Amino acid sequence: MNAPLEPALAHLRALPHVRYAELREVSDRSERLLVRDGRTEELSDSRSAGVGVRVLSERGWGFACTPHRTEEAIVRAAERAAALAKASGVAAASPVVFPEREAARGSYASRVAVDPFTVKTEDKLARLERAVRAILAAGAPVRSASAWMQFTRQKKRLLTTEGTDVRQDFTYGACGMQGIAAGDDGRVVTRSYPTWQGGEGFQGGFEHVASLDLDAAVPVLVGELRELVVAPACPEGKRTVILDASQVGLQIHESCGHPTELDRALGTEISLAGGSFMQPNMLGELRYGSDLVTIVADSTHPLGLGTFGWDDEGTAAGTRPLVERGTFVDYLSGRETAAALGRASTGTMRAESWNRPPLIRMVNVSLEPGKGSLEDLVADTDDGVLIATDRSWSIDDVRLNFHFSCEIAWEIKRGKRTRVLRDPAYGGRTPELWGACDAICGPEEWRMWGIRNCGKGDPMQVMAVGHGAAPARFRDVLVGSSGGRS
Repeated sequence: MNAPLEPALAHLRALPHVRYAELREVSDRSERLLVRDGRTEELSDSRSAGVGVRVLSERGWGFACTPHRTEEAIVRAAERAAALAKASGVAAASPVVFPEREAARGSYASRVAVDPFTVKTEDKLARLERAVRAILAAGAPVRSASAWMQFTRQKKRLLTTEGTDVRQDFTYGACGMQGIAAGDDGRVVTRSYPTWQGGEGFQGGFEHVASLDLDAAVPVLVGELRELVVAPACPEGKRTVILDASQVGLQIHESCGHPTELDRALGTEISLAGGSFMQPNMLGELRYGSDLVTIVADSTHPLGLGTFGWDDEGTAAGTRPLVERGTFVDYLSGRETAAALGRASTGTMRAESWNRPPLIRMVNVSLEPGKGSLEDLVADTDDGVLIATDRSWSIDDVRLNFHFSCEIAWEIKRGKRTRVLRDPAYGGRTPELWGACDAICGPEEWRMWGIRNCGKGDPMQVMAVGHGAAPARFRDVLVGSSGGRS
């Protein structure tokens, strides 16, 4: 991370129409390994590096980038960004409101005990192959098994005309496995660990792979596959529902994370995930959930994929409530969008890499824990269903109406899990579901989940985000069977 950014920054400072400018040097390295049914199906190692320049004139923004980290190439990119900022302002109705902030200086690095890029590839593959062999060794009804690892190292330097100069070094990882079984009637079922592929990410080193202990999880996964192939479909009707922690995390992502992105609420970015039913006039007024529901934007948790030292505008990491005791109180925002509401940025502007400008992105959007264990919650439920591990989801373009189908459920009768149910599904409306939340498990059940593949923007940006969650209970939820095949 030693590209000569200072000459381009000096050049931009000298241009009379430039109000603000930032230069980001970013280098990325990503490795992915996938073993399926005894063979290595994927083994990739990709790298990318370059510099992005974003410039603000009186009335417009400009962005340009270059993969060439020479002084000449970076100055040329800065000139292009400045010219685009000037040109884009011609059509603007009013000046851009972009509050100044004090310069930030310092560094941030992920907590890493074992650098995953120093672990031998054959050792990584051996772990995956061992888990796959163990699943397949169970025999019928198991038909297929896969296991995967993925690691990313991103280094970033941000330099701005305000004097900000920060360096950050991120290490992200993921690891999991999946089994597929088929019954005598041709029914196909899937069981994943620790959750659906894409939602098992973490920030940190290879040490977290060991903590997942794939080997120890194999017997449970196989046992649940055997139960699922003969299980009845989840009955339809309104039921008391307990969602496992990973499913609560995804529910937060889709029904709170995306609709609290302020650019969506303002209509300035609606690609892929649509707009938001959570409009500015609802701040402080909308009853989003019950009094138990407090959801925070936290960019400080050490394991979270949404953790950093500063966002890509130089705003320091912090913890800020979005929903407080059931009331909608704030948005995920950047400096410009927050100013439109007379508020301060919540520090959520991030770019996927050097060739994209920053957008408002989820950080670690997390549900605060309550008390008690999952088994305590089951014991306190007279008649209901425990649903686990997402399989597919659908939500409307303002994030209001939703439907999720999952891998497995357990019927609960008189405080005990009874039979396994296949193809569980549930749906509803966002404020009604969260308003029906009457219990959340405690810190001992709370876990930081990481979604590695959240897409937003045009052109697309894929970002890693985090969600802290514990199992939670919801009353009078419409459930049924997806009727699908994994």
